Amino acid sequence: MKRFTANPYLLLSLTALFWAGNMVLGRGIRGDVPPIALAFWRWSIALALVLPFALPHLRAQWPSLRAAWKEVLVLGVLGVGCYNTFAYLALQHTTATNATLLNSFIPIATIALAFVLLGKRLHRLEAAGVIVSLAGVTVIVSRGSIDTLIGLSLNTGDLWMLGAVLVWGLYTVGLQWRPQGVHPMLMLAALTLVGLTALAPVYLWELSTGRHIVLSAASLTGILYTGVFPGFLGYIFYNAGVAAVGPSRASLFIHLMPVFATILAAIFLGERPYAYHFIGISLVFSGILLTTRRPAT
Repeated sequence: MKRFTANPYLLLSLTALFWAGNMVLGRGIRGDVPPIALAFWRWSIALALVLPFALPHLRAQWPSLRAAWKEVLVLGVLGVGCYNTFAYLALQHTTATNATLLNSFIPIATIALAFVLLGKRLHRLEAAGVIVSLAGVTVIVSRGSIDTLIGLSLNTGDLWMLGAVLVWGLYTVGLQWRPQGVHPMLMLAALTLVGLTALAPVYLWELSTGRHIVLSAASLTGILYTGVFPGFLGYIFYNAGVAAVGPSRASLFIHLMPVFATILAAIFLGERPYAYHFIGISLVFSGILLTTRRPAT
């Protein structure tokens, strides 16, 4: 177990798998679960799961947490309150293809923000890896057709997704300023509590408009999945990965999301994979291999 959790690349790959499932599911249950409700209950479940692990550290580490309240507030609003909410709002209006393509620009946004805010530069091999990996994503979401890529257009959902991309890039870079000496579980609990506090009034507004969850086995299972895997485990794994390899390299694993989405669609939706899927997947893995070969600096 210790070897498992000590491998940041495995943790980041699993994060991409969980989040790919989150995107597929968010699109699939959009008619039964409104976007703010999905975000609110996702994080409520995640908070319930993390609290037993976080509370034992609260008394001893509260001074460190309180001293960094501004950083915790910003990270909680960005990473918990905004990103997934924006993504769920996007999936109400845009296709999975557009959302996946736009979400795959997170590494580019993160690298740009890391350069502006932290002065971090990519080495040539790392930059090549980003380009190759992004090319693989483009092949997948364009279905290997230039005409399909050219035909993609922005709508309201795409604009929400672009907002999600910017928010997640800021969150990833902002993790560099998280309070030191705070246990990861306590940190996640604090961020989740901040995010839920920000979401609560928006959720009440959504309820006031008459949008409610349609209770069914599918909707309840979907909400449970988002809380346990992308919400609880995904954020633990991602935060650990960023701490180990840095924001620029960690964010590159977002490119695995369309790879996993293709596999999940084939398994659960019966969608047949085509040659362009395998070409794109090969490019994504080649790009990640190029980037991770160079020691982090």
